[in-house]
Amino acid sequence: MVTNSQKLLYKKKYDPKEQRMAFLFVFPALAVYGLYNAFCVFMTFFYSFHKWTGISQKMDFIGIQNYINAFQDQGLMLALRNNIILVVVSLGVQIPLGMVLALLLASIGRGSKFFRTVYFMPMLLSTVATGLLWTYLYDPYFGLINAVLNLIGLSSWATAWLGQTKTALGAVLVVICWQYTPQYMVLLRAGMAGIPEDIYEAAALDGAIGVRRFFMITLPLLSGTIKTCATLSLVGSLKYFDLIYVMTKGGPGNATDVMATYMYKRGFVEFNMGYGSSLAIFMLMVSLILTTIFRTATRRDYSGLEAAK
Repeated sequence: MVTNSQKLLYKKKYDPKEQRMAFLFVFPALAVYGLYNAFCVFMTFFYSFHKWTGISQKMDFIGIQNYINAFQDQGLMLALRNNIILVVVSLGVQIPLGMVLALLLASIGRGSKFFRTVYFMPMLLSTVATGLLWTYLYDPYFGLINAVLNLIGLSSWATAWLGQTKTALGAVLVVICWQYTPQYMVLLRAGMAGIPEDIYEAAALDGAIGVRRFFMITLPLLSGTIKTCATLSLVGSLKYFDLIYVMTKGGPGNATDVMATYMYKRGFVEFNMGYGSSLAIFMLMVSLILTTIFRTATRRDYSGLEAAK
């Protein structure tokens, strides 16, 4: 049964006129950005059918051999596995933690600006600065983390966090979550701030208060924002590069390699630009497939709600 507050919720949320106006504002930037990316994707696709160093003018056409080699490349499969782990951690940790922080900010009266600034500080640091900072924290001899473990009597836990295959990926994932959770906190907090107060008043008349109000009103109204956060997290995790390369360069061995770092090493470090381009196309296809599956799986049908009105 659809309550009065839920009817009001969806009526305010889905306004075709507002959606068309938003598209008109976004279209110019979207057109320029789309054309620029379309050209780059086309050239990458062209290079992927060639054997090319990226420096010489000579390019040898080899057909789909680069793609055949990619599907037989165990290093790429390991990088893909690490990307999937990163996706799961990002969706399962960053967004829920961002929701918790957003709720805490919404419940704080005085001092909310201070806490909002503190929570958002990781996003203010450049990725290189963040990577170097945490590399020093993880240092096995002079790092703060091992020093604290030794101080509290847990010296057996102290280890070379970024130097061992069993701990390197987990250590990097902690840093990624620390840096990007504030981004989702801000998006979710903005979504909460946009919820009209009359919806909560109507919900109170229906008996939705406290935790029940969150699950019946706040969470459904934030569904669009949550889907946007999840999509950003999914796509960002599949093409992640900078922090991992700064901290470990994909090592030790290939323990922390993701598709982007593996593509960079094969294309730019080993000067195999044709194969690197095929890996870039592989990344693009994986991202498109997983994003399409996610968007399809999370699509909701509101026809029943319209009929209830």
